[in-house]
Amino acid sequence: MKVSPFLPLFPFVPPLLRQAGRVWHATLPDDALDALRANALDLAVLTGHLVLYPAGIIQERRAEPLPPETAQLPTEGRAHPPVVLLHGLVDNRSVFVLLRRSLARHGWTRLVSLNYSPLTCDIRTAAEELGRHIEEIRARTGHRRVDVIGHSLGGLIARYYVQRLGGDSQVRTLVTIATPHEGTAVVPLADAHPVVRQMRPGSDLIEELRLPAPGCRTRFVSFWSDLDQLMTPALTARITHPDLQAENVLVSGVGHLAMTVHPGVAAGIRHALESPGLIGESSLDAVNSGLAPEESAEDDPRFDGPASVA
Repeated sequence: MKVSPFLPLFPFVPPLLRQAGRVWHATLPDDALDALRANALDLAVLTGHLVLYPAGIIQERRAEPLPPETAQLPTEGRAHPPVVLLHGLVDNRSVFVLLRRSLARHGWTRLVSLNYSPLTCDIRTAAEELGRHIEEIRARTGHRRVDVIGHSLGGLIARYYVQRLGGDSQVRTLVTIATPHEGTAVVPLADAHPVVRQMRPGSDLIEELRLPAPGCRTRFVSFWSDLDQLMTPALTARITHPDLQAENVLVSGVGHLAMTVHPGVAAGIRHALESPGLIGESSLDAVNSGLAPEESAEDDPRFDGPASVA
């Protein structure tokens, strides 16, 4: 299955670009055309994101806490758990505008988009800060556990909190989008930033995440793309830890930034948060034909096999 072409997602694209797209389709190999589409979509998403970025710099206003007697009531089974959204490097909560809107329209009422400091120099410290935010959210909403969605670095911060800081008792489901779980080798010159060094393959932090995690109670769902320009190699965005209950979902033909705005990814995330079990091929077909479970990539020489589900 293929993700929807980028032009239908942006009906305002000028006719000249549409004509250029038809010319490219006639002259370029399929792989080159797919990469061109992914890059064009990422560029369009980046343009829109730059417009929204200033509005996301300020932390969102927090809701009033529940009265003490209400906060002590059991909440599981009568409402979606709160969803915490955590952005990537050099970004802010504005990256989740469309995803947050999608969740709100489908019944999620407790959505919290966090900003961590752009001066953050250590993933472990950021994970500790995330834990403090989650404790506050739990106390304020009365829920014992939350769900977390992390894009890129945000997913790595959340995974460290869950796997290494005992956050599995607080986080029910962790959804990661385009997160370098095995480290990424892209942009070598960016190594001057300590967080980028921590995201390199073989770093102390990446090796720490490979340590045993017996009894981890959090369910993981990782959305990754075969055309993510910032994940080198692309397979690094998959979770393969044998102790984690993890499912990897391939999003074909979409770039790093577009993952956060694509309607198929949003539908897959909603299903992941609604269902306690695995997403599965039939369920993905039902929510959006643009997403491909990794089983469909089993015979593709670029990939090393089906989804790893522990």
